[in-house]
Amino acid sequence: METLTSKQMVALAKQDIQEVDVNKANEMIKDSKTLIVDVREPGEFAEGHIAGAVNVPRGVLEFKLDPENSKELEHLQKKDLPMLVYCRSGSRSALAVQSIQKLGYSLAVSMIGGMEQWNKDGLPATCK
Repeated sequence: METLTSKQMVALAKQDIQEVDVNKANEMIKDSKTLIVDVREPGEFAEGHIAGAVNVPRGVLEFKLDPENSKELEHLQKKDLPMLVYCRSGSRSALAVQSIQKLGYSLAVSMIGGMEQWNKDGLPATCK
């Protein structure tokens, strides 16, 4: 088995998924059916996040989206709805979307540049 770096893993994941820029992400958010998932850690989420986002850290994502394991996020377990996934820079979200697709979510996309790009572009963020 070939050993990969984290950068290589992210690059490979990005070949298998769809990514959207922050402007397209902002358009998606205006659609009330879009599920918004922030895969950063709770401390990062508390510092600022996209309004309406649900914080599901990358380390527990697959378990929280599986109805057999989690009833608390039932609204996120709708595989036929668009899902916008983001993190700090776009790397964790790329890996997350790759996993999410394996769970049957064909409409999941990763936001290019993550919250860094969102903030850089001056788009609205909220804190707890």
